[in-house]
Amino acid sequence: MAYSKDSEWRNRSVFVKGRSEIKEFLTDKWKKELDYKLEKRYWCHANNRIAVRFAYEYRNADGEWFRAHGNENWEFDELGYMTRREASINDVPIDKSERVIAIDGPPQTKDNPKWT
Repeated sequence: MAYSKDSEWRNRSVFVKGRSEIKEFLTDKWKKELDYKLEKRYWCHANNRIAVRFAYEYRNADGEWFRAHGNENWEFDELGYMTRREASINDVPIDKSERVIAIDGPPQTKDNPKWT
């Protein structure tokens, strides 16, 4: 696992701490967010911190599709483990035909205004 033993995360309004809570959080998330496809783009870095933009698309159990947009800030320790992750995320309902992140094949988001 790429996270420090005491890594702290904020994902929307959920706060988790430590590897076991992170694993449980991700397991639950991926049970709800089906056919998950993600793209991240580097924003900037300084010292032991990195900021990225991202977009991902998923459907829920009812077959409703969403595109999530957001920003993440990551902080790392001297061994390269992530010690902190702050994620601000907005979900937008979309039609399946509006997906721009390819499930199979190359990314479709480059220069696509729907990505931002």
